[in-house]
Amino acid sequence: MPITLRLRRRPTVPLEAEVLSPDALADRSLAEIRALTVYHGKRQLPLGEFFDVDVEGERGDDLVLHGELTKVRWIGRAMTRGSVTVHGPVGMHLGAHMAGGRIEVHGMAGDWIGAEMKGGLIHVHGDAGGQIGAAYRGSPRGMTDGTILIDGSAGLEVGMRMRRGTIVIGGPAKSFVGLQMKGGTIVLLGGAELRAGAWMNRGTIISIEPLPILPTFAPATRVNPGFVGLLARYLHPFGIRLPHAPEEGDYRLYSGDFSVPGKGELLVWRPAAEGVASRESVGGGI
Repeated sequence: MPITLRLRRRPTVPLEAEVLSPDALADRSLAEIRALTVYHGKRQLPLGEFFDVDVEGERGDDLVLHGELTKVRWIGRAMTRGSVTVHGPVGMHLGAHMAGGRIEVHGMAGDWIGAEMKGGLIHVHGDAGGQIGAAYRGSPRGMTDGTILIDGSAGLEVGMRMRRGTIVIGGPAKSFVGLQMKGGTIVLLGGAELRAGAWMNRGTIISIEPLPILPTFAPATRVNPGFVGLLARYLHPFGIRLPHAPEEGDYRLYSGDFSVPGKGELLVWRPAAEGVASRESVGGGI
C-alpha cells in the first residue's frame, strides 16, 4: 500500500521538502516520517507540521500526495525507485536529479521539472513552467536519460543543454526550446515561440506545428526518419500520437545551429495535403 500524505498546513513561503521521495520514506516508521526535517524559509521544521501521514497495510515504495502544493519544492529529488503520485498543483524542482521510478502529477507544475535527471519517468497532466529537463545555471549538461511528458503548455528553455532522454510537450512552448542542446529528443505537439534550437550542438527537435526557424539553420530535405516510427510506438501507450506514415505527410529537415557550429536537427511536420499545395504553388520545387 502507498504512503499517503495530505497537506494540512499551507506553507506561507517556499517549503524545501526533498524528503518527499520513496528513497527517504519507504523504510521508516510513521513517527520517523513525521519527524523528518523540511525547510520553511530559514526555519527547520518536522514534516508532520505540514502533512498528515497515513499508511495502510504492507509498506511499499509508492507515495501519494494530496493538496495545493505550489509552494512545495524538490518533491522526488534524486529518487531511484517507486512512484510519486500528486493530486494537485506542485512547485519547482519536481524530480530534479532523479535516476529511476515514476512521478505523475494530476495538476500543473512549476519550473525545473526533471532538471539534470538521469532516468525514470515524469508525467504532468497539466501545464508546466520553464527549464524542463534543463541544466542548472553554470552546469554543463541537463538531463542525461529518462522521459518527461507534459500534457499542457511549457515555459522558457525546455531541454536547455540536455544530453540524452526524451521530452514531449503537448501544448505550445515558449522561446528557446533546446537552447544549447547536446543530444536527446524534444517533441513539440503544439509548436513553440522563437529561437528553437538556438546554439544546439546535437539532438533532435520535432515539431508537429509550424515553427519559426532561425536563419542559422539550413533546410535540407523532406524526410520520414525511421526513428520517428520507433518513438511513436514508445509514446503510444501514453496516449500520444506522433505522425510518421508516408501517406500522412513528411518532415522538413533543418540542420544547425551553424553559428556554433552544430549538428542538430529540427524536424517540422507537413501534412500530405499541405505538401501538395506547397509544391504546386512553387512549380514542384522544395
